[in-house]
Amino acid sequence: MRYTLRQLEVFLAVARTGSVSRAGHELGLSQSATSSSLADLERQFDLQLFDRMGKRLRLSARGGALRARAEAVLDSARDLERGFESRAVEQRVRVGATLTIGNYVAVPLVARFMRAHPAIALTLDVANTEQVARQAANFEIDVGLVEGEVEHPELETTAWRDDQLVVFCGARHPLAQKRALTDRDLLAADWVVRERGSGTRQAFDRAMRGLLPQLKIALTLGQTEAIKRAVEAGLGLGCVSRIALEDAFARGALKPCRVPHRDFRRQFYFLLHKKKQPSAGVERWLAFCRDAG
Repeated sequence: MRYTLRQLEVFLAVARTGSVSRAGHELGLSQSATSSSLADLERQFDLQLFDRMGKRLRLSARGGALRARAEAVLDSARDLERGFESRAVEQRVRVGATLTIGNYVAVPLVARFMRAHPAIALTLDVANTEQVARQAANFEIDVGLVEGEVEHPELETTAWRDDQLVVFCGARHPLAQKRALTDRDLLAADWVVRERGSGTRQAFDRAMRGLLPQLKIALTLGQTEAIKRAVEAGLGLGCVSRIALEDAFARGALKPCRVPHRDFRRQFYFLLHKKKQPSAGVERWLAFCRDAG
């Protein structure tokens, strides 16, 4: 074999970081050792894996085509190593979830999955849709659970389950007792909303099409719980997933607002890299999520 696993590690680390020095730091190697390993790999096969753009390295067309296969080889090697080290072969599944899914759906699913499949090492990273998509494209996670629509040439989205946003207000807000809100009500109100790049903000913007330029966005926050607290304090109306509001509605701290003429329906999706074959552990996780609804 004309390449080593260390060379693959260096190649993939440079692809992730865009820098020889950062890749070396990640792998615990000196910059010269990292650079030498990458140069040896390119020289052995007479190819250029990266285009040099100043101090930053960007995958060449050939390097991009080989990246997923290199990831698959290294994943298999790591699984084999764990098999040598343990009597039971442990599989690894790295899950990335958007904030709403991660905080209100994924955690109980992960707990149940780990009890049912103790030999599978599952990790969960929570971020917004834009960040989860970036992680999936960069092979930093095996599967994403996202609430926003993702358009990326290297990623495939598959519908998972339905969801719906709800407009809500504090219990003492003037609109709390109104049977249904009109567009005039929506325009007159202050709003506390999620940041751009989140699936919730994407669905909110779509539902409010035609009103967005005139809406009064009083506060933009990156956490659903922070939005709920701000709305409860009377800072304006909010709009997040119903699954994040059920407890607050039951306690009476927040009140749902009917907006029947606006469509707040959306879907949750699985997000996978098109060039990477899902492992047996990933397939089990996807099936588990589908069965859980």
